[in-house]
Amino acid sequence: MTRPVRFAMVTTFYPPSSFGGDAIAIQRHARALVRRGHEVTVIHDVDVYRALADGPVGPAPVAEPDGVRVIELESRLGVISPILTHQFGRPVVHGKRIRRILDDGEFDVIHLNNVSLVGGPGVLSAGDGVRVYEAHEHWLVCPSHVLWRHNREVCTSRECLRCVIRHRRIPQLWRHMGGLTRALEHVDVFVAKSEFSRRKHEEFGFPRPMEVLPYFLDDLEAGPDSHAGQARANEAHASQAGDGARGLHERPYFLFAGRLEKIKGLDDVLPVFREYGDADLLIAGDGTYEATLRRLAADSPRIRFLGRLSSEELRRYYEGAIALIVPSVCYETFGIIIIESFRQGTPVLARDIGPFPEIIKACGGGELFRDVAGLAAAMRRLQEDASRRKSMSTAALQGFASLWSESAVIPRYLDLVEQAARARGRTELAETLAASRSESASGAAVPRAAEA
Repeated sequence: MTRPVRFAMVTTFYPPSSFGGDAIAIQRHARALVRRGHEVTVIHDVDVYRALADGPVGPAPVAEPDGVRVIELESRLGVISPILTHQFGRPVVHGKRIRRILDDGEFDVIHLNNVSLVGGPGVLSAGDGVRVYEAHEHWLVCPSHVLWRHNREVCTSRECLRCVIRHRRIPQLWRHMGGLTRALEHVDVFVAKSEFSRRKHEEFGFPRPMEVLPYFLDDLEAGPDSHAGQARANEAHASQAGDGARGLHERPYFLFAGRLEKIKGLDDVLPVFREYGDADLLIAGDGTYEATLRRLAADSPRIRFLGRLSSEELRRYYEGAIALIVPSVCYETFGIIIIESFRQGTPVLARDIGPFPEIIKACGGGELFRDVAGLAAAMRRLQEDASRRKSMSTAALQGFASLWSESAVIPRYLDLVEQAARARGRTELAETLAASRSESASGAAVPRAAEA
């Protein structure tokens, strides 16, 4: 039996003090490593969440499984702490504590996630483990993180100073003084979430090579042939109810799930349902653009806002939908909601932009559209052709299992870390990772020491 590998995950957000899917993906990653016998310490900044959330009190902590230790960074300075990090490119308030944790923890691997406000480039050199940087956003090449130029269009060339001002953010001088470039030398391997994102980093001048490793979800509980999403018929939209869950919709429906922000592209979708009378649009999520969207949809009886749903509620809405609509107009790094839909056997209609084409084409579990007319035509084809929809449902499930499930992605991640360890001359760690992957593949348990 091999020893457990000790991972430290550094991130600005971590559930429940978080927004969006990136933090949930980090939590999922930590728990997946623990299931393979390793130990994970998560370091995240509560000050940032409280500064951006409504109200000063954050949600109650979530119970983590044995093997996941969560350290919350907070200070009496509140919002001043992340502002200082943003401006100086280093953890001014929490720097000593972060370095003490990483130096004293004897971590084998330091996995850096969304570090923009937990430490910026100044945290990339902390600790002595093999360092992995996972680019959940385009922060490494974009001050606004999302390559959304002037807060109105996708970015095709650098106009960073004007763009930052349009985003109502304070310019970061360290970006223009070489601080980030120097800090990158401390990282052993950079991970992009899609081939598209890797190319965008390269296009915008990122100087280091990047590996591509997608997001993943928990493995299916059963094989594709017996999965609920595979078995459901296209007309399964009858109202249902369950403990703690909403009843499903009474009419056939398409689903949108995600943050309600302008860059998510719902402005283009709402008018479609004024003309498309055979199905409704259900919108799951909340965000800063919600009030505007509700006004735009006020005169349409075929559009319903569900609010923010639990994972179980959302799963049931995925299962009942004709398809998930993903209309984002910005350059995402991946598209977690697409594989969430695939996991339930639900086809996806996605805008032909960013990483969406490579995800859809990888398994054939959906269609791409470029404009409103293309979306309406794709909706009609999928709703009226049951065999087409069934074929896409099967492809979605098979694609999920082979490409985006935990058992498909985590071994690839551990292999990347092993390669980085060998390149660093950390032979013992590399051999430990190789042995633990072999034991996991054979079903052998890996012993894990008690939490510190």
